Amino acid sequence: MFTELYNTDILSLSATLKNERLENPMGTSRKVSKLCGSWVEIDLNLKNGKVSESALRVQACALGQASAAILKGQIIGASIAEVKTARDALYAMLKEEGKPPKGRFEKLKLLAGVAEYPARHTSTLLAFDAALSAMEMAIS
Repeated sequence: MFTELYNTDILSLSATLKNERLENPMGTSRKVSKLCGSWVEIDLNLKNGKVSESALRVQACALGQASAAILKGQIIGASIAEVKTARDALYAMLKEEGKPPKGRFEKLKLLAGVAEYPARHTSTLLAFDAALSAMEMAIS
């Protein structure tokens, strides 16, 4: 049932987000879901190849917000490889019946039910797609 998808854990996570910016980020990215209009923007700085600061701006459904909140809560200290691994595992969980991500982003398992709602997949992936893009910008 659709209401089970928007459970207390998802709604609690989505309520933790604040729109914020970094003054002079090394990398910035905005990703938009063409299907629903959700978007995520992220600014970040890297130090020694790991995220040292991040700021998010999110306009998405509770699922996209929850995913962004999980990213925000765990991205400090993460390498691009860790974020890519988490993003790939999230994609597999949603689209290929894969197992939930492990490690620092394991809370993404709370979004496993989204797999049954393909229209919500892109929104759920936006934060991780934006983070990877911003990290690549910061590295180059």
